[in-house]
Amino acid sequence: MEMPEGRYRQAVQLLGAAARLARRGDSALSTRQWVASVQAEAYAGLGDLTACERAMDQAETVCELGGGSTNGGWLRFDGTRLSEERGARYVQLGRFDLAEETLTCALKQTELAAGHSYRRRGAVLTDLAVIGVRRGDAEQVVAYGGEAVGLARVTGSGYVVRRLGALRGELRSLGEDRRVAGLAAEIAVLGMS
Repeated sequence: MEMPEGRYRQAVQLLGAAARLARRGDSALSTRQWVASVQAEAYAGLGDLTACERAMDQAETVCELGGGSTNGGWLRFDGTRLSEERGARYVQLGRFDLAEETLTCALKQTELAAGHSYRRRGAVLTDLAVIGVRRGDAEQVVAYGGEAVGLARVTGSGYVVRRLGALRGELRSLGEDRRVAGLAAEIAVLGMS
C-alpha cells in the first residue's frame, strides 16, 4: 500500500515485519522469497542498490525450493519473472547499464517460454523503451515502444496499455523527433480504446 504512494521508508519497515513473520512460517513455501522481491522494489525506490540487490538475491532462492513451493492459493511466486523484476528495479535505480543487460535476457526468455505471457513481454519492452528515453536514444524508444504498442493492440492488455501510458508521459523529453511523436500518438489512441 505504501509503494504506489512513494512512501518507501514506511514500506521497508512494514516489509521488515513481513519478513520476520515469513521466517517463522513454512520454509517450503515461497513466502520469504516473495517478501524479498517486494523489499527489492522498496529499496530501489529509496535508491539503495546494495540492499535492492541483496533482496533480489534472496528472492532468487525461490529456484531452490521444490515444486510445491507455490501453495495454489494467493501466493504464486515461483521465480519465473525474477529477471524482469531485477531489470525493472535497475531501471528504477537509474542503472541503465545493468537494466538493459538484464532486460535483454528477460526479453529472450519471454520469446523462448512456452505459452509466454504477452503482458510480461510488453512490460519488458516498455522498460527497454524507458531506458531509451532516459538515454535520449529515440531509435531505441521507437523500436521497443513500437513493439509494445503492437502487442497491446493484438492482446488488448490493459496492463501493457497502462505501462505505455507512463512511457508516453516521458516521451516529451525527446523533443521534436517525428518518430517519437508518432509513437506518442499511437499510445494515446490505445489509451482511448
